[in-house]
Amino acid sequence: MFYTIQLLALVQGLFLLLVLVRNRKLYKKTPFWLFVGSIVSVQLYLLGDDNNLFFNHVDLFFFDITLFVTFLFLFIQYKTSPKTVFHKRDLLYFIPNLVYIIIEIAEFYPQLNLVWVESFEILIELTFLVYFGIIIYRLWNSKVEKWMLYFMIPMMIISSFSISNEVINILGFDEIIYFNDQNFNSFLIVLVAFLYYTFSFKLITSPKALLPIAKLVKYKTSSLAMCNFSMYEKELIRLMEKEKLYTNPKLSIHDIAHQLNVPRQHISEVLNVHMQISFQDFVNEYRVNAFIDCLQKEQYAHYTLFGIASEAGFNSKSSFNTTFKKIKGLTPSEYKKNH
Repeated sequence: MFYTIQLLALVQGLFLLLVLVRNRKLYKKTPFWLFVGSIVSVQLYLLGDDNNLFFNHVDLFFFDITLFVTFLFLFIQYKTSPKTVFHKRDLLYFIPNLVYIIIEIAEFYPQLNLVWVESFEILIELTFLVYFGIIIYRLWNSKVEKWMLYFMIPMMIISSFSISNEVINILGFDEIIYFNDQNFNSFLIVLVAFLYYTFSFKLITSPKALLPIAKLVKYKTSSLAMCNFSMYEKELIRLMEKEKLYTNPKLSIHDIAHQLNVPRQHISEVLNVHMQISFQDFVNEYRVNAFIDCLQKEQYAHYTLFGIASEAGFNSKSSFNTTFKKIKGLTPSEYKKNH
């Protein structure tokens, strides 16, 4: 019966992926691919963790459920914020996953101090509990996505008990049998089966509750070929990340068009249609992130907050405060205090 549920969940996940990929142009790009990453990581977990579907007593530890937690964490972060372009520094959130794999490999070598390895493994697993906590906090404060709490809270509770068992084992006591590794994976797979069913149901009945819909508005007089969208997007990102044009407080879309030697309308179309972001929001995201980077550097320690913001390209204190709160959900001073 259990393997039937596991197989049904796997098939349902494949169906969900097929529907999502076929309709990918309907959704905002970054949340969409993070959501797909979440589903793919769960599929891998169903195939290869302790309850291996095809091979008995084979644990492909690199298909652990923790990869799903990281993808879901980033998905919720982008879904509940105005950010639309994936920032490369968000890849740092996957570092605990890489460390976790290294620890699992280390456990194959008996000459290593297993108590030390297992203790470090617990610390890494606590990182994923923190991810869970942030996910639940964001969902709790959301008006639309609260239905996901019915799955996230049980997952966090089950994971907490599983980590507690590992601590108990290290201390030399008997583990809680209801939450040993085998039962932990069984509980999770049942939750995943219900989660997939709910995702599919939401995708049919209220797709906006699952994924942000892209606002695609075709330009009636467009002469821009589809194959050029990605090329122009890369050029726009290059101008921001490499040449840091955002530091120019008077930067306009005409300046960008002149820099790339293309019609202004093409730049506007790439941003609004292909990247689903306005020119001003696109530039301001880079300015806000530049401000945060400078805030962490010693050379700017004697600067005022607006002094740093000016270095990042802002020329108005009120505009800076409004923009920062829109993107980060906090005022600049609140952000500095909390971080």
